[in-house]
Amino acid sequence: MAAMATTLTSLSSSPKPSFLDHKSSFQGTPVASRYTPIKSSSQNSTISMSLTPYDLQSFKFQPIKESDVAREMTRRYMMDMITYADTDVIIVGAGSAGLSCAYEISKNPNIRVAIIEQSVSPGGGAWLGGQLFSAMVVRKPAHRFLDELDIKYDEQEDYVVIKHAALFTSTIMSKLLARPNVKLFNAVAAEDLIVKGNRVAGVVTNWALVSMNHDTQSCMDPNVMEAKVVVSSCGHDGPFGATGVKRLKSIGMIDSVPGMKALDMNTAEDAIVRLTREVVPGMIVTGMEVAEIDGAPRMGPTFGAMMISGQKAANLALKALGQPNAIDGTFSEAERVQPEFVLAAAETEGTVDA
Repeated sequence: MAAMATTLTSLSSSPKPSFLDHKSSFQGTPVASRYTPIKSSSQNSTISMSLTPYDLQSFKFQPIKESDVAREMTRRYMMDMITYADTDVIIVGAGSAGLSCAYEISKNPNIRVAIIEQSVSPGGGAWLGGQLFSAMVVRKPAHRFLDELDIKYDEQEDYVVIKHAALFTSTIMSKLLARPNVKLFNAVAAEDLIVKGNRVAGVVTNWALVSMNHDTQSCMDPNVMEAKVVVSSCGHDGPFGATGVKRLKSIGMIDSVPGMKALDMNTAEDAIVRLTREVVPGMIVTGMEVAEIDGAPRMGPTFGAMMISGQKAANLALKALGQPNAIDGTFSEAERVQPEFVLAAAETEGTVDA
C-alpha cells in the first residue's frame, strides 16, 4: 500500500504541522504561488514524440475467444457484488463530494468502500464549471486538496482556477479506483435504504435503467448491500438528487427537507462544510444534499466546499468505525503507522468543527 500513499506538496519552506496541532485546512491564510500559467514561446511550441513499442504498419492483436471476454467481465463483477454485499462504507453518489469522501476514507486500506452511482459516467457536475464552461474555481484554502492530488492550477489571491474541471474529476477517479479496497458500481441506483432498529444499515440497489422504468414494466425486485456506515452524497434536488434525505423524511426519520436557498457563495460553502454530519444513526450527509436538509444557500460554480465536505464526511465515517480520524484528533498514531492518513494539508489555526 506504500505506493498508494498520498502526501502533500510542500507550499512553503516551513514544515507543516499535523492535525494533532488542531490546525485545519477549513480556514486559512493565502500562501505562496505554486503554479504559473505557461507562456507561449518558441521553446515549447514543438512536441517531442517517442517511438511506439510496436509496429503500427503491421499491428495485429493476439487472438481471443468472445466467451472469454464475457467470462472475465461476469466473473469479476459477480465477485465484486459478493465482496461488497456486506461492506464497511457505502457512498451513494459519485460527484465531487462523494469522490472526495471515498478518496479520503480509502486511504485506510483496511476499510472497504463501495460507491453507488446511478449514471454511467461518475463525476456528477464536476466535469464542467458553471454554465457548461470548462474552468473550475476552488476557493482557498481548499486548494491544498488539489496539491495533494497534484493538480495544477492558476493561482489568484483568494482562489485558484483549474483550466478544465475534468482534470480534477479524472485525476481523483484514477487515483481512487486504482485502490484495491474501492469498488465503483456505476449505472446502479440506490432505490431505498435498509433501516434496522432506527439505524440506517445499507441500501437497496437496482440497475439505473430498471429504476427508471418501474412504471413501464412488471415488478422488477431490487438487490441489497449492507454497510456499517452509509454516506449520502446525492446532490441537490432533481431526478436523482437528494434521494437520501428525501427518503429519510418519507419514513419519518427526519422532520423536513426544506430545500436549498438562493445562491450566496460566501455563506454557502462555509455552511456546507460546517453542517456535514451524521443526520441519523448510520447515515452521514455530504455535499449539496446538506443544503437540501438544512435550507442552506447554494454556492453555484465553486467546488471547494464539495471537496472539503467530502473529506469531513470521510473522517466522520472513520470515527464511526473506530478508526483514526481528524475529527477527534486521533491522527497522531495513524501518521506514525500509516503516513497516507493525511487530510488535505492542515496548516492554519482553525479547528475542525464537527
